[in-house]
Amino acid sequence: MKLPAFQDLIIFENDDYIVINKPPFLATLDERVGGAPNILRLARQHYDDIQACHRLDKETSGALALAKNPEAYRNLAMQFEDRKVRKVYHAVGWGVHHFDGLRVERNIETTTKGKARLAPGGKHAETLVRTLETYTRHTLFECLPVTGRMHQIRLHLMYLQAPIIGDKMYGGEDFYLSTLKRKFNMKEGEEEQPFIKRFALHARQLTFAGLDGEPISVEAEYPKDFRVLVDTLRQYS
Repeated sequence: MKLPAFQDLIIFENDDYIVINKPPFLATLDERVGGAPNILRLARQHYDDIQACHRLDKETSGALALAKNPEAYRNLAMQFEDRKVRKVYHAVGWGVHHFDGLRVERNIETTTKGKARLAPGGKHAETLVRTLETYTRHTLFECLPVTGRMHQIRLHLMYLQAPIIGDKMYGGEDFYLSTLKRKFNMKEGEEEQPFIKRFALHARQLTFAGLDGEPISVEAEYPKDFRVLVDTLRQYS
């Protein structure tokens, strides 16, 4: 994977904060093993004191906030803790579903293998889910996590029997164009590849208060793989 230039990812910047549109397949912070490139390392090539205020899963794309100074970091960390940050995600799930602000409350606990699961004894987890568009066999959802548990949206959509395309960890199968396109022919000897090579989850919008108390609201455009997926599902519906 070719590393992006950090400056090309920036979609908002002021004296205290940067919000980027994180590409998929790039971790926010150092992972458990190895020294693979990540967002924070890229950012620190340009800003010495910058810190990531939250994290997105490696495969998840979209709006990610970083603080340029300790005061800004504390300010946003408190907003996350007090659940005052508004996060909007878009996800493409399996099945045709019509949800209008459905509130999902299912507790989540983490397991030892970088996974999480729904469990009555876990921590409270709450997500609002709304249908944006429906297609032949799939649905585009808007998801607003009220809490911030590990893999929360992925688990809650699985609970709704609407697992995310490509999210094989939580019940979502890969999507192949041949399932929609009748005259889909592969070249001889070629094997069809999944249409999107990750789970289809994108952090669409992030809203929080700056140090002056004024709201900062930033929207992240879909990356190419997510945009093409949605456009293709529309075309064959």
